[in-house]
Amino acid sequence: MLYNIIMLPTKNDHQLGMEFVCIEELVPQDHLLRKIDKVIDFEFIRDKVKDLYCADNGRPAVDPVVLFKMLFIGYLFGIRSERQLIREIEVNLAYRWFIGIGLRGKIPDASIYREHDLSGDI
Repeated sequence: MLYNIIMLPTKNDHQLGMEFVCIEELVPQDHLLRKIDKVIDFEFIRDKVKDLYCADNGRPAVDPVVLFKMLFIGYLFGIRSERQLIREIEVNLAYRWFIGIGLRGKIPDASIYREHDLSGDI
């Protein structure tokens, strides 16, 4: 018995191409996080925690505004696990835009919440 095998072309160029993108353009203007970002200035968080940070010893600190915004995303969108929150931030452009980490930026590890007892129940 003979079988005819039809080879369909595959498209794998998404792994090879390089594109210049602006994350600002990829997040819809009407996204909830854009609306929140317009009305809440999260800079007050730095003032609240500045005495808890030491500039001359230990490893570099993670920006407290980034940490807070990550927890805020978890609360707002019902993401209850720190690990799941990190996974969601890795793939969601609006989340990355909101916390100020671009497409190639490093997202803090989930352990940061346990090390500083920040999570409780997100």
